[in-house]
Amino acid sequence: MATAWEPRLPPGQVIDLPGRGSTFVRELPGPDPSAPTVVLLHGWTVNADLNWFPSYDALAERFRVVTIDHRGHGRGIRSRRRFRLADCADDVAALCAALDIDRAMIAGYSMGGPIAMLTWHRHRTLVDGLVLCATAPIFRRSGAGRIVSSALPVVAGLGRLTPPRARQAVAGRLLGQRLEDGDLGRWARSQIGLGDPVAVAEAGAAIGRFDNRSWLGDIDVPTVVVRTTRDLAVPPARQTTLASSIPGAAVIDVDADHGGCITAADRFVPALVRACASVAHAPGARERTT
Repeated sequence: MATAWEPRLPPGQVIDLPGRGSTFVRELPGPDPSAPTVVLLHGWTVNADLNWFPSYDALAERFRVVTIDHRGHGRGIRSRRRFRLADCADDVAALCAALDIDRAMIAGYSMGGPIAMLTWHRHRTLVDGLVLCATAPIFRRSGAGRIVSSALPVVAGLGRLTPPRARQAVAGRLLGQRLEDGDLGRWARSQIGLGDPVAVAEAGAAIGRFDNRSWLGDIDVPTVVVRTTRDLAVPPARQTTLASSIPGAAVIDVDADHGGCITAADRFVPALVRACASVAHAPGARERTT
């Protein structure tokens, strides 16, 4: 969909993941071939560009940056199989294999947090560290759970005929702003509209079922939790529980709500860069190969 304005975006391409499907990927090479790789995983209802566009350039000054649109979101894989967060984690591993990435930091925002942690859980030799932003080990009965619950009858009930405005309203609640306002809102609507409404609804249900508290304490890679301190969708207390349950995890606070990656980018982006740098240089981090 053409829009009057859109941010400057790095080159992107459609990549086929054998046996899985095709997805849309962006890649920034970083300052030199030895730069650590960070793979960015976006949140529910949005795509990689909408979640991460304010962060691309700042991260690329220090890291090789790779993004993926998750299943059913943006231009991600389309599948008749019911949406599973574990499949998204396996997609991340398949993408890294396709790009000859042996080891990487995985940074996840909101829904991307569970996917990041599942990537570590299922593909441990791949993951050098985790950066977990505005996310939690459990979502049901939280603000996010209430948003998920209220959205599902609208989104799932109408299936593939779901009015775009219904999805935009849910995304707007998560981002903490009205998406019809201004150039950013119009561009945001165009990105949200790329998603498959059935898969997005199923993703919301999957988030509501997610609970990895039984193995959080097993995470053994450097981890930083970027805690959004005014978050109404994923309460800061849940984010604190996440950090306190992972051995050695550090916390970086950002004075922002759940949409802080966009609406408070001046505060969020420096915190994200600092978190990635902390993970990349943490004692005990494995030697990286490129």
